[in-house]
Amino acid sequence: MKGKETRTRLDREQVLEAAAGLVKQHGPRALTMRKLAAELGTAVTSIYWHVGNRESLLDALVERTLADLGEIRPRGRTPAQRVASVARALRHQLRDHPHLIAMVHERGLTDRMFLPAQRVLVRELHAAGLRGARAADAVRAVQVHVVGHVLVERNRERAPAQRPGEHRLWDAHGADADPALARALTRPLDAERLFTLSVRALVAGLLGPPGGSRT
Repeated sequence: MKGKETRTRLDREQVLEAAAGLVKQHGPRALTMRKLAAELGTAVTSIYWHVGNRESLLDALVERTLADLGEIRPRGRTPAQRVASVARALRHQLRDHPHLIAMVHERGLTDRMFLPAQRVLVRELHAAGLRGARAADAVRAVQVHVVGHVLVERNRERAPAQRPGEHRLWDAHGADADPALARALTRPLDAERLFTLSVRALVAGLLGPPGGSRT
């Protein structure tokens, strides 16, 4: 009776929420209808009733992920702050949902996934006075910067332990007699701080006078 009562209360959103949790924790391959039913305390037939077969479930998860990625709201008083805030929000979305993002990519929907963030950037860049090709270049530059940073972060996390580590590779001599630089490079990388620093510099250049960064 307990299982029957659970199935009566079950709805499609609960199924998708549980499925997204399994994918986020273990990856898409770990998502089976049997595991999902066990997670929800219901029968497999109830899962099929709400979301169809496994492929239909994965498609629904992709659509749900795409909808979630559309929720980016710029913050800040200045154009530079607002554009940088979009970049930070996009980075966090990509960092927080790696397996779901991989599912979107595998289904050939990566361009569609980035479209909401691109549209937000376009509005902010227009408000900052950028138009045409210059605005388009800025949209793509911010997107590529975010994606590249996330990929580097993920690769560092997955990489084997480094021997010797970075903290043993730098000394004052190797840093051109700059001991402060050597000390800084021996400290652990703060990815959040580095991203903030780099995206601010990028945005400042993009919003500056045309050709101002060219030599």
